[in-house]
Amino acid sequence: MKAPRRILLVVTLRIGDVLLSTPVIRSMRMAWPQSQIDVLVFEHTEGILLRNPDIDRILTVPARPGFWEHLRLILRLFRRYDLALTTLLGDRPTLYAWIAGKTRIGMQDGSNKERWKQHFLSRWATFDHVKTHTVLTNLGLIDLLGIRRSHEVVVAWNPSDESSVAGLLPFDIAIEPFAVLHLSPKFSYKMWHLNGWVELAQWLEKNGIRSVLTGSSAPEELEYVGQIFRSMPASTVNMAGKLSLAESAFLISRAKHYVGPDTALTHMAAALGTPTVALFGPSNPVKWGPWPKGYMEDRNPYRMKGTQHVNNVVLLQGEGNCVPCMEEGCERHNNSLSDCLQNLPAAKVIDALRELISSLH
Repeated sequence: MKAPRRILLVVTLRIGDVLLSTPVIRSMRMAWPQSQIDVLVFEHTEGILLRNPDIDRILTVPARPGFWEHLRLILRLFRRYDLALTTLLGDRPTLYAWIAGKTRIGMQDGSNKERWKQHFLSRWATFDHVKTHTVLTNLGLIDLLGIRRSHEVVVAWNPSDESSVAGLLPFDIAIEPFAVLHLSPKFSYKMWHLNGWVELAQWLEKNGIRSVLTGSSAPEELEYVGQIFRSMPASTVNMAGKLSLAESAFLISRAKHYVGPDTALTHMAAALGTPTVALFGPSNPVKWGPWPKGYMEDRNPYRMKGTQHVNNVVLLQGEGNCVPCMEEGCERHNNSLSDCLQNLPAAKVIDALRELISSLH
């Protein structure tokens, strides 16, 4: 394909979806270094891309835009791009790509329900809901462009982020070993239990590793992290609500270890090469397992069941015949808990960390 002058990628979903679209962006940047590459995302998800060197401009739209907001976006996009793509199957991202691009490339899953979108797309890749990792699904778009795939999930920061982190921490991260613990995912059904985090932090301290807690500035998350923090060793540092995503990326890149649930920061840790223990319960690891740094194969990093070690990541899966159920907790809603994670003992998380440590020596 001839190099497009202007490109728009539409990823109007959650932060993790935005992050896992970066291999598509990197692939296009490598193939077409002179092209302008813009990305359209939901408001409050753009932080994951702000330092990305492959992107020229980030456009945002509210998750629930009003009529006039939608109209302004349509006028701003209308046929402004030579190529518009979306990594998503949804109606709105497909329509945004159709509005914006002279050539439009999107997703189809083969169902009759989605077939109408073919009239709005020049070409489409196969969207697999279950059996293909999100990174590989997204890279199906790159194959349609006839350019080389890059599998790299891109996480970036700049020197000002480094300075901010150094100014906030009460210790020198260049000297003292520390682990980043991300306690709170967006949804309760992905949560591990309080006692497990406390026991893990105590084990880390006994082994000369300080715990640093991360989290968003959402009031309920700050309260949850604060509650656990008060039961942790005195050396623990609570950074929840204090860091941008770029600052979090720098912090994680300097950590000796990272432990977290199925959430965007866990994907960041894996992509950065930090030794990562990812706690998985109901989530499908084939589709959503954190993409390990240096993994360049065109096959899924993970299988559906079992704890697995791939490159710098141990994906620790909760136990039970129902795992992964791919449901929203045992009560089937976002705020319910998942027995497979609530019953996961700290000893298994510590064993996973030991496995990572031994693999690095």
